[in-house]
Amino acid sequence: MKRSEINAIMAEADEFIRSFGFVLPPFAYWSPDEMKSHRAKIDNILSARLGWDITDYGQSRYDEMGLFLFTVRNGSQADLAAGGGMCYAEKIMISKQDQISPMHRHIVKAEDIINRGGATLALELFNSDDEGNVDETTQVTVFTDGVARTQGPGEILKLQPGESVTLMPGNWHAFWGDGGDVLIGEVSTVNDDLTDNVFRDPIGRFSTIDEDVEPTHLLVSDYDAWLS
Repeated sequence: MKRSEINAIMAEADEFIRSFGFVLPPFAYWSPDEMKSHRAKIDNILSARLGWDITDYGQSRYDEMGLFLFTVRNGSQADLAAGGGMCYAEKIMISKQDQISPMHRHIVKAEDIINRGGATLALELFNSDDEGNVDETTQVTVFTDGVARTQGPGEILKLQPGESVTLMPGNWHAFWGDGGDVLIGEVSTVNDDLTDNVFRDPIGRFSTIDEDVEPTHLLVSDYDAWLS
């Protein structure tokens, strides 16, 4: 992805998020130079990988396959392993109309995916088989706002604004905006995008950046290069 494209997506996303009364935290608006000036006190932001995350999954087709994310808070793997402390995470995301977030599952993370506003959120769901692959034969049971729902493998679950679904480790899922763009909330156990995403197809989690302009704000995937 071009850095100019990423900058434009950030501005558009911020406007969309604010239209629903949600405001990103102050550090979201720091420039790269401001991030550097605060470097001594932002170890938690960097280690938890809080911040902007825009991906085309390495496919260079963002409008067709991509996702906007901002990690607002994230606990530690150490607390999760110990069974106490900050064992949770929260993201705000935008899935554009017909923009696929491709089929994947998580090894550890359980998550609530919440339609916070906009159009319908569509999710294609499968179970895992004994080897952890997509099981195209068994019915899928998930909880939508606490109510058990069973549907066929690959059947599309549609969530209206205000509705949510709880996905457990091993629940394969792909999702997209149906009929328009969707603001999505995610509340989960500790998030680890480096090791806890398993994709059905061999794709990347992060984008390669063409630095055609200076960044407005840094992505979480920029932190090692810019702030180490």
